[in-house]
Amino acid sequence: MKRLGPELKMPKLKGGEMKVPPFLSDLYYDLRDRRLLPLVVLILIAIVATPILLGGGSDKPKPATPPAAIAGGAVPASQSLTVVQAEPGLRNYKKRLRHRSPTDPFHQRFDGPRLKGSQLNEPTTSTAPTTETPSSSPGSGGAPTVTSPTTTTVPGTTTHHVTYFTWGINVQITKLPSEEVDPEATPEVTTKERVLPQTPLPGSNTPVVTFLGLSRDAAEKKQAKALFLVSDQVSRVSDNAECVSAREGCQLIEAKVGSSINFIYGPGETRYTIKVLKLEVVVTGHSERHS
Repeated sequence: MKRLGPELKMPKLKGGEMKVPPFLSDLYYDLRDRRLLPLVVLILIAIVATPILLGGGSDKPKPATPPAAIAGGAVPASQSLTVVQAEPGLRNYKKRLRHRSPTDPFHQRFDGPRLKGSQLNEPTTSTAPTTETPSSSPGSGGAPTVTSPTTTTVPGTTTHHVTYFTWGINVQITKLPSEEVDPEATPEVTTKERVLPQTPLPGSNTPVVTFLGLSRDAAEKKQAKALFLVSDQVSRVSDNAECVSAREGCQLIEAKVGSSINFIYGPGETRYTIKVLKLEVVVTGHSERHS
């Protein structure tokens, strides 16, 4: 058979003349040293086989055959469609909760530790201990306070009754005019009870002495004595008077229960005798506080 054209000859390659890029050779040796060549081969096979496997089983579905038209346009009753108007809205809660019964949300349904007075509008009655708090030292005329027992009259509220008191005295006052004014005068005796501090005696028109309260010095010695401020119109005081002030013309004197002190008062030199009959606590007022 005659050949047409020049004869083509394949070059002869020697075994050592074919060169591989260094990158591929390094990659090959690394995969071989790490024993990853089988895994790489499986990945390559999976990449090639996946499109073949997926494409081989994909058959196009046959189009559905439309139902044959019925002569006259009549549709059987079994295949008729009913159109209902939609009415969106909330579901009736009575139907949704008809199987449940209403309960009181403020009713305690669990038994547990209950504190007294924790219920809403629960009437409570409490009693506070009686305490005495003096507002000033004895003899200064201050009024200590006493907190009386606490009671509740309105549910949910507590009324605290506070009682104010101070020290008072009962005194007997004897008035005798001077012999030069009325030689035949008879003594006038009056008794005053529950005399409060800062009260002039026998009265505001003739303030011979002013009751100041309990003597502080006597209270420190546990001796209850009344303290009096002597008027500057008093010219003379009896010798049995216990003077507190050491100045000339003693202005502060003490008097214990049962003692009588004589005073010469005013230009007419009227004689007044003041006798302390009793020392007692006198209630001066009350107050209420709601909480």
